[in-house]
Amino acid sequence: MTANLIADAREQLQGIITAAYTRAFPGSELRSFNLEIPKDTSHGDFASNVAMISAKAVGKPPREIAAALIAGMDFAGSYFSGAEAAGPGFINFTLNGSWFSHAVQSVLDCGADYGRSNYGAGEKVMVEFVSANPTGPMHMGNARGGAIGDCLASALDFAGYDVTREFYINDAGNQIAKFGRSLEARYLQLYLGEDAVEFPEEGYQGEDIKVRAQEFANLHGERYVNAPSEERIQALVDYALPANVEGLRRDLEKYRIHYDVWFSEKSLHDSGAVMEAVKLLTARGMTYEKEGAIWYKATEYGAEKDEVLVRANGIPTYFTADIAYHYNKFAIRGFNRVIDIWGADHHGHVARMKGAMNAVGLDGDKLDIVLMQLVRLMKDGQPFKMSKRTGKAITLTDLLEDIPIDAARFFFNMREAGSTLDFDLDLAVEQTNQNPVYYVQYAHARICSILKNLAAEGIAPRPLAAADFDCLTAGEERELIRKLASMPEEIISAARSYDPARMTHYVIDTATLFHKFYNACRVKGDNEALMQARLGLCIATRTVIANTLGLLKITAPESM
Repeated sequence: MTANLIADAREQLQGIITAAYTRAFPGSELRSFNLEIPKDTSHGDFASNVAMISAKAVGKPPREIAAALIAGMDFAGSYFSGAEAAGPGFINFTLNGSWFSHAVQSVLDCGADYGRSNYGAGEKVMVEFVSANPTGPMHMGNARGGAIGDCLASALDFAGYDVTREFYINDAGNQIAKFGRSLEARYLQLYLGEDAVEFPEEGYQGEDIKVRAQEFANLHGERYVNAPSEERIQALVDYALPANVEGLRRDLEKYRIHYDVWFSEKSLHDSGAVMEAVKLLTARGMTYEKEGAIWYKATEYGAEKDEVLVRANGIPTYFTADIAYHYNKFAIRGFNRVIDIWGADHHGHVARMKGAMNAVGLDGDKLDIVLMQLVRLMKDGQPFKMSKRTGKAITLTDLLEDIPIDAARFFFNMREAGSTLDFDLDLAVEQTNQNPVYYVQYAHARICSILKNLAAEGIAPRPLAAADFDCLTAGEERELIRKLASMPEEIISAARSYDPARMTHYVIDTATLFHKFYNACRVKGDNEALMQARLGLCIATRTVIANTLGLLKITAPESM
């Protein structure tokens, strides 16, 4: 079951305005007009610019047009009680009590499904995010990208899209060669000594490389010390790479991220898909040879320079594999839209990747890139850089040892991806209303406590119909109901703008309005009908908070 009372009201208004315009100005074409919810609803619940955009067509001042339209509006059987002109010609519309009553009832009727909609009409969408290099642990950027990508996928799912979450395993190319050489050096150093085996200058220095080499040695002993280097490296990579990927999977699942697909870059090379992409570009006249290499005419699709696809040594570049991978997403697996979450340092790759999709005969506009800015950890009001384990960057595992998962997922979605994020380590563990996730969870727990305490007194919520909520007329009640009714629209907006931060802001606002309502309107009282209506509003609010936190994969505790 889905419900969107704001969309229903907007649709009614569209019909009311169109009918009034036809009556007032027959033969005049009605241009597209806006219907917006004002930030200040004291003068109206909806506002329209229809009179102003019609001035040229009608040949009259906007205020005169507004007056004529209002005079011809029929609100019978609608959610609206009236309209008035304002300012230079805006028309403000006021909702009647039935809309508020139906809004509360719709939340109760839909329950755990409230907030879902059919907006996306089942469009097949992939969200690819994190895709951390499997040669080492995940860093803070991956932690933020994981929270953003996972919550964006949830918002898209709630908004009616057919969503697939995907992790792209970079298990081919230069980084794997470097990984193998690093493992080899650490393995040999275990038996021959660090002075006897020089570590590669460009090798991976992390402690995790030493750990994998030691694990390999525990399994195989000295067996590979005297083996040919190529055989030794292959054996080390064959052991360490799957172990690292499994470690990534385990850490991400702890972070409550579960992927539908783990896609291997190596599989593209093994299947021949990478070279097929080169052949496809060549067949479309988009390549040329120069100095023994095969080049892609990237400048024909807006890039500043052409790109090498296959080096003179016959090895394809990473960009070529990336083209093959995205071709696979669209042409082979049939995704209508693909959303990639990338670090801001990949900014220069966006235009050339979208252009490459056009070059292979696809639609580059269906590839959307969300660029994510850096995270700055803060402690005691100062930037925090120390890592207890590696002496370098803090990993996702480090973070989750000290910060509750609820706080991590909430905080990483507090700002849009394109904004630098200051992550306050002190605030994240604080159990006060200053901590936004604690504040929201406390609102949910408070409602559970209200219901539990009333139950102890023998007072239980009873089944209600929409008309039973007609008595909720206080300003604080109406303000809260408006916020509950806006949840489906907020989710659609988050999905449409690729900004799951809208959901953390929304649920904070909902908690704030609930506390405001609770402090102003006594739930328990002698008026049984009013008490039951307010209990119903409490339950509806609990549902909205729980559903929003569930979308973010954050717990909704019943006591705190």
